[in-house]
Amino acid sequence: MQCVRGTTEDYDRWGGFFGGDSTWSWEGILPYFKKALHFQPPSEHAVEQMPGLEYDTSYWGASSRLYAGWPSFQWPGIKYQWELYKKLPGVKTPEDSGAGQAGVFWYPTYMDAEGTVNRSYAKTGHWDGLNRPNYDLVTWTKVTKIEIDNKKATGVTFRPNTFDEKDWDFTTVAAKKEVILSAGAIHSPHLLQLSGIGPSKLLESARIKPKHHLPGVGQNFHDHTTLTYEIKHPTFVAWADKLWAANRTGPWSRGMWNTGAWLGMPVIAPRSYQAIAAKVEAQNAADHLPAGSDPTVIAGYQARLDSLAKAIRSDNAIFYSHYFSGDEPVNYFTYEHPLSLGTVNVNVSAPGAEPVVDYRTYSNPVDFDIVVEMARFHRRMNVHSSIMGQFGPLETAPGLNVTSREDWVAYIRRNTLPTAMHPVGTCAMMPLELGGVVDEQLKVYGVEGLRVVDASVMSVIIGANLAGTVYAIAEKAADMIKDAAH
Repeated sequence: MQCVRGTTEDYDRWGGFFGGDSTWSWEGILPYFKKALHFQPPSEHAVEQMPGLEYDTSYWGASSRLYAGWPSFQWPGIKYQWELYKKLPGVKTPEDSGAGQAGVFWYPTYMDAEGTVNRSYAKTGHWDGLNRPNYDLVTWTKVTKIEIDNKKATGVTFRPNTFDEKDWDFTTVAAKKEVILSAGAIHSPHLLQLSGIGPSKLLESARIKPKHHLPGVGQNFHDHTTLTYEIKHPTFVAWADKLWAANRTGPWSRGMWNTGAWLGMPVIAPRSYQAIAAKVEAQNAADHLPAGSDPTVIAGYQARLDSLAKAIRSDNAIFYSHYFSGDEPVNYFTYEHPLSLGTVNVNVSAPGAEPVVDYRTYSNPVDFDIVVEMARFHRRMNVHSSIMGQFGPLETAPGLNVTSREDWVAYIRRNTLPTAMHPVGTCAMMPLELGGVVDEQLKVYGVEGLRVVDASVMSVIIGANLAGTVYAIAEKAADMIKDAAH
């Protein structure tokens, strides 16, 4: 997995919804990135294979059992992609991938490069450090609800995770201090709703007795989206196949990517980004949310749109990312800050079943404007540029016949993957009047003794993969929980 963080603006944006003195900011979370991750500098051999590599250990820690290291192989062709993107006007090469800056840079992989080269952070970062008598991990179970008594979380109820209801013996465990919910952006809101916390009308329609009306639960759902874009380089592939067949070396011996372009809209669409931002500023949030959305949820979306309009104009807010592989280009690019919002809600006809997940991708039409600009940019860079053109790239999808906006929109509508497996936002850390679910201490509004600690609290997704940020949120939450206990 790729160890990236996004930009300073991603984190300042979270705290900005609460005002200027929030500790949810870049400066407020950077110490927890350091605490969460153990950086392993690249070996001399690895450095030789990474043109343009810069790193600064001051952005990293060295005590965690979660390692950020570097693989031993990089395909030489990466230098051409680096040269291509780095020379663009406005593109920077930060001093470190963890410096909070958009641009072109190298970043580590979640791996123990100095040890086993393998990774199981569930083991090294969690289980190995919790072998103590006051800790129990119960597996093969499914939590069915959080027990709420007079708006206080008093415990959790769970059952065996089996399909046969005859095996369902329910167990309730009481909480002495508080309940901490960490089920992710899909199941944390679902559990809150099953426990009677959420939009009252929704709960009543599912025959769940409302314990606390909290309209934002399950709303504000979003994810990174990706667009399939296939370009073939037959000569590269033949060379890689030959190396792999001969001695299991070369590009096919490597895992994930370690470098790429993480760029803002002024670089992607220098002629149109201002008009796109103005279009977002002119929007009425209610027009792009599900009918009947709560006024606080609408207000939160309006604040979110205003914030992202500013981000569209910024040179340090990532909207487009593309990984450099050095072989055939990765067959997609990622849209890092989609405007559209979906929902994760209890299934009203079968509450005990999995929740209903509605991405509502492209429900905000300005997303089409942004992704069309990204697709055109991607073609200019990877097909029509002189640097990549020397390798004879062949665009197989969408194909060079797709040129008009209408054709692009049709292709995008058919070929967008609505998830990069980075779901966030459904228990948003925002003010209550903006549809928030948790406060700055990650405590659920209106319910005593209940916190949420996972990606669902991200009010706006970051311009990067989520793992490192979730680790940092968890470390920050741990300090909050310990402070409250003492």
